[in-house]
Amino acid sequence: MSYSCAYFEKPDATLYQAQLAKIDHSLRKLNLSEGMSLLDIGCGWGGLLIAAAKRYKVKGLGLTLSQEQCKEANARIQAEGLSHMVEVRVMDYRDLEKSGLKFDRIVSIGMVEHVGRDNYPLYMRCAKAALNPGGVFLLHSITGRKENPGDPWIKKYIFPGGVLPSLRELIHQAYEEGFLVSDVESLRLHYYKTLLCWYHNFQEHRQEVLSMMGEEFTRMWELYLGSCAASFHWANIDIHQILMTAGCNNDLPMTRDYLYR
Repeated sequence: MSYSCAYFEKPDATLYQAQLAKIDHSLRKLNLSEGMSLLDIGCGWGGLLIAAAKRYKVKGLGLTLSQEQCKEANARIQAEGLSHMVEVRVMDYRDLEKSGLKFDRIVSIGMVEHVGRDNYPLYMRCAKAALNPGGVFLLHSITGRKENPGDPWIKKYIFPGGVLPSLRELIHQAYEEGFLVSDVESLRLHYYKTLLCWYHNFQEHRQEVLSMMGEEFTRMWELYLGSCAASFHWANIDIHQILMTAGCNNDLPMTRDYLYR
């Protein structure tokens, strides 16, 4: 269960396969090795943490504001026999700075869009405070072409308080807090395809949604999924993965070849 951009390594990949590939693609960028510690800010249902523990033998902590996600994620972790390696807590990212927690790697997928423009400096500062020197931070976010307050309809009916950062302001704030950006990748067409998959899945279950939520809700979500797919297709909005380090790190691979081994 993942509500963020999938990664279609093959054109005929299913949405499920592409979501697993997104996790794998993101973890490879972090250049993990056994024994490292990983923080997932906005961890959702824990899928990335579980994959990291199983594949790379890292210890991890996931943060969420949802009691439901925390309960379900920890149940999944326990079912996988990984409770000694990873856990999920209900915790606000703003508490990281005073927590004293330190990690070798941080990942945050689809969360900064809900932070708010005024809080970008605080968000970056908290992430920096939680990283060991030379640590790696992968930030995955939908981005706008320019800084703007966001679409009022989406903010009112779909994502209350949501704002899309621009790529340039994220990178600016990263450097302001002492990060060094080492790689930026656009996944724009991957999100276009993800949204089409969601739209088709929604249509297959439209009658169920209609009976539960009513006509207005159903039509709003059809509009949201369709219009967002069009926005990504025509590059009105984008999505980027920004890889950065806490200060200088000369140990990361010099090319992207390691992503495709």
